[in-house]
Amino acid sequence: RSGYETNRFPAGGRPPGEGTTEPAPAMKRPACVTGLRAVEQLLESPDPPVRRLLAEYQSANPRVLAAIRRAEEQGIEVSYANRARLRQISGDARHQGIVAEVRRDTLLDEAGLRTLVERVLVEPGDEPLLILVLDGIQDPHNLGACLRTADAAGVDAVVAPRRGAAGLGPTVSKVAAGAAEALPFAAVASLSRVLDWLGDYGVLRLATSDAAAQSLYDTVVDGPAALVMGGEHEGVSAELEAHCDAVVGLPMRGSVASLNVSVATGICLFEIRRRQGDSAGAGGASGGGDR
Repeated sequence: RSGYETNRFPAGGRPPGEGTTEPAPAMKRPACVTGLRAVEQLLESPDPPVRRLLAEYQSANPRVLAAIRRAEEQGIEVSYANRARLRQISGDARHQGIVAEVRRDTLLDEAGLRTLVERVLVEPGDEPLLILVLDGIQDPHNLGACLRTADAAGVDAVVAPRRGAAGLGPTVSKVAAGAAEALPFAAVASLSRVLDWLGDYGVLRLATSDAAAQSLYDTVVDGPAALVMGGEHEGVSAELEAHCDAVVGLPMRGSVASLNVSVATGICLFEIRRRQGDSAGAGGASGGGDR
């Protein structure tokens, strides 16, 4: 058990219809990103993966109007609808008057993941390979936060189980603020099998646990690595731990016994990057900009 908890919401603090996983859609919906900050992030990228921008009809919000202008400058189709229609299209009641229909060009199957890993290992860039493996994250808010952190840490790909965990959807994309569309994401049938062949490639596989005797801070990480983070309640399974090279934890010095899984993921990823000899420049460390 990792002890990394889910986010806590007060009674009534979660909007109706949002449980621990993305709700099953009543109809076939296009992949959508909702919310001002997430859509702004997408449109700021050099090659936005946006098929169409849908905006609230006659919106007076200057940020919505600026996003429309940005989309038009990039040749992206812009359509208009009322708020109810935007909710119907996106499946998100908190769309903030703007919805981007996107291409999921970064979705991988296991074969595509293997090809990516081989390419990075053969032709390494400034940083060694770093893979994030998520063992059963249930809350889409946590998944989105993990993706955002992974993108910031320069993770090469995120791997998750195909079933029994939160998948990509509007909530994940909103929280990830553009990372869900930029970061390679592989949904696979067997995490154990992926960990096995990563080990065959010489990738150091580190599982996390709050019961670990070994601290991540005392672990040598000087080459390609895969970090395995567990689900909110059960943590990394014993089965997956058996397919890893080491089980590590973070030193807890306060009164709390565990951290939120996305917070712990961020600490671990950046520590691994530091130990890999991360040469990326500092900057951009800000907790703001989500409104």
